[in-house]
Amino acid sequence: MTDSAPHVVAHPTRKQRIEAGREARRAVPLADLAECAPRGDRDPVDLLEEQASTRIPQLVSVRYGRMTSSAFAFFRGAALVMADDLSRTPNSGLHTQLCGDAHLSNFGVFATPERKLAFDVNDFDETCPGPFEWDVKRLVASLAVAARDNDFGDKQCARITRACAAEYRETMLGQAERGNLAVWYSHIEPTTELVELRDELDTTMKKRTRKLIEKSRTRDSVQALGKLTEVVDGERRIISAPPLIVPIEEVFADLDIDRVYEELRDRIRSYRATLQWDRRVLLEQFQFVQAARKVVGVGSVGTRAWIVLMRGTDDDDPLFLQAKEAQPSVLSRYVDGPTFTNEGERVVNGQRLMQAASDIFLGWQKGAGADGVVRDFYIRQLRDGKGSAVIEAMTPTGMTLYGRLCGRVLGYAHARAGDRISIAAYLGSGTEFDDAMAEFADAYARKSEQDFRALLAAVEQGRVEARQGI
Repeated sequence: MTDSAPHVVAHPTRKQRIEAGREARRAVPLADLAECAPRGDRDPVDLLEEQASTRIPQLVSVRYGRMTSSAFAFFRGAALVMADDLSRTPNSGLHTQLCGDAHLSNFGVFATPERKLAFDVNDFDETCPGPFEWDVKRLVASLAVAARDNDFGDKQCARITRACAAEYRETMLGQAERGNLAVWYSHIEPTTELVELRDELDTTMKKRTRKLIEKSRTRDSVQALGKLTEVVDGERRIISAPPLIVPIEEVFADLDIDRVYEELRDRIRSYRATLQWDRRVLLEQFQFVQAARKVVGVGSVGTRAWIVLMRGTDDDDPLFLQAKEAQPSVLSRYVDGPTFTNEGERVVNGQRLMQAASDIFLGWQKGAGADGVVRDFYIRQLRDGKGSAVIEAMTPTGMTLYGRLCGRVLGYAHARAGDRISIAAYLGSGTEFDDAMAEFADAYARKSEQDFRALLAAVEQGRVEARQGI
């Protein structure tokens, strides 16, 4: 007779987890996290060009054009540059699932499966396990760059970044005292939190916050249908607006389009298998109509991104999906982590772990393109109540409050995905972490501005091409 007793996994006690955090703090004191010393010989343009080698050649100049529009736009597109820099600084050794690109504009509003609006991290292309503070540093540095772009003074910038770090720390301390389920369900609802934030702002910011919430409620597939399609010979077709939107018939004009469409249908069937069973049933009620290549974001420009138009009961019942190429995370070369047979699966798993609620159509797919190269993709709804704040229009008070909101949801995500008790013990109840993050943010913002000027010089010298205004 065999022993049928269940296998019991030994979990560290709360006391052991607290001691692990304190030990990490002894090994790497909080003050050491302020260090910002990118290696002197590193060339940011070289790193960007390395990324460009795997992207659509015709769109690389569009990416540079967007990155040269401001220091903040450059920062948004330079996630690899910062990952390289972070890898050369002391780190806590306390890992969690990272967003990997937690800058200010990668937080926003979206609709949950329950049709409520949520405020959370909303971009996971670079998600990967790593030291928790790398996300915090990316966030506070983005606040410093944006604040300097908005001509805020040094003291205002320091208040903004310190407040964000303090909110993250206090959130983590609070989550460390809560149970697993309470931590898992923690989230922010814009209909309450952002309205409260709005009430603390001046009249102009109140109007913008209200408009953000109202606009987010209208962003869905029906709204996208009106903006991205037109009726041609009685049929609904995606508009052609090169280079930003190019229907698949134009992208592959030299190929048999019937074979291209059949390949797309096969890919949709493959993607469907990655969804929950009930959501597969829902997706099967939609019929594939057309696809188009669409340029998105700043850092993502040049990666392969497609929009897919699906039709439900009739033309007034659309579903727009976005299939976005998933390349290895910019962090992957600098941290030890799990390997995935599909980078799209990495993105989906990271998003599901970090977000309080995720898109019901979030899934992944792999396939060979017309050039024979096999690429990974993740798929989600193109628009589902999504909205983000206009950073350039923020006042110092508004950016402080918004940064605190971002710090809180990042704390929720990290607590959900990592050892919140050890991280909280490392952070402590004092302000040393807040001070270190503010110091780092100021130094890195200045370094990022130098890198921005290096890209401008590379454009002026003809080393790279930048297409402006696209």
